[in-house]
Amino acid sequence: MKIDAYLEKIATSDTYKRFGKIKRVVGLMIESIGPDVKMGNVCYIHPSVGKPIMAEVVGFNDEVVILMPYTQINDIGPGSLVEATQRPLTIKVGKRLIGSVIDAVGEPLDLSELPKGLVNSNTEQNPPNPLTRPRILEPIELGVRTIDSLLTVGKGQRIGIFAGSGVGKSTLLGMIARNSAADINVIAMVGERGREVREFIEKDLGPEGLKRSIVVVATSDQPALMRIKGAYTATAISEYFRDQGYNVNLMMDSVTRVAMAQREVGLATGEPPTTKGYPPSVFAILPKLLERTGTSHLGTITAFYTVLVDGDDLNDPIADTTRGILDGHFVLDRKLAERGQFPALNVLKSISRVMPQITSEKEQKLANEMRECISTYEENYELIQIGAYKRGSSPQVDRAIQLHPKIVAFLKQGIDETCTREEAIQQMEEVLYGG
Repeated sequence: MKIDAYLEKIATSDTYKRFGKIKRVVGLMIESIGPDVKMGNVCYIHPSVGKPIMAEVVGFNDEVVILMPYTQINDIGPGSLVEATQRPLTIKVGKRLIGSVIDAVGEPLDLSELPKGLVNSNTEQNPPNPLTRPRILEPIELGVRTIDSLLTVGKGQRIGIFAGSGVGKSTLLGMIARNSAADINVIAMVGERGREVREFIEKDLGPEGLKRSIVVVATSDQPALMRIKGAYTATAISEYFRDQGYNVNLMMDSVTRVAMAQREVGLATGEPPTTKGYPPSVFAILPKLLERTGTSHLGTITAFYTVLVDGDDLNDPIADTTRGILDGHFVLDRKLAERGQFPALNVLKSISRVMPQITSEKEQKLANEMRECISTYEENYELIQIGAYKRGSSPQVDRAIQLHPKIVAFLKQGIDETCTREEAIQQMEEVLYGG
């Protein structure tokens, strides 16, 4: 029976190689006459010297094929051959990849050989059917006191981390990667500075974090398509491990740079710019990418997407769109960072949409009471600072003033400090009621 299947495969296989020729190169865009290809297929451009260059079909214009390269295109010219592969981008993935740092097409960044025993996986897949997704009913311990107590995250939840530059996004992701109860971390560094990659791996992630992580890197100097594929590759790796029954943490820094890369591709292929120069394709790919994570009947992907907000403006179109798709958002506040409170999580502006489903009434009561104390203090902050508030005027304000130093100490956490979820809730109770 097996021989018959092989013979049938040989009889129906296409042994021809199809080629086209480059007609024109304009900016990021390569125009080719032929070959016979489909949208999303990978092609190889053969330059006059050197190795073939990978490119992807991103559009058509009459009989002309529009390609985008994965790497620099210094050696190609008019008439260079374009070879069709008739398949989309696939990567190799498996357990032996854990502990590796790879690029957006799945190759090791240290130029070593890929380990044996990996399987092929398509980078672009459809989100799971909504009816096959189990509800999020179980919390996941992240090891960050503020999150575990006041903004509890569930297994399979998708969270946006909103912040300006230099407020501590990478440090927070490193803390989650090291302390989380997840089985595997998949970390996508999209559009980062080259300097930050090694710094994050050695300083924020550390050897302990790297042991159970796969890091996917697409730096800011790489072509736009590589930055987009970095996000898709990391998501595909997460999906593979989810389907193996693991609880996976996916951390993407940052989804804003994925949107910016898609803007470059969209504008180069002739799309009209709409909101703040972003073409419609940006707002089409974001839900497709973000909806791929979450729960399935086999395992879970708990996803953390950092979102850069220009000038700390949370109404930026990418921030607004992302916030509407995800299951909650954490806001890192520059004012708190300036006061030396790290992680600089603004509890009042942040929300976990599934927290009521995954926590007990007692935990919710404690969290709401602490939020109320923080809110009361913030509302009366100026009066307290200038000495205009008279003690005894309001019992709520008096209590907020009394508890404020303890609450700030509770919200602060050192980079190497570990704290379980049970300890965090116990400490929160001690802050509010003494102990």
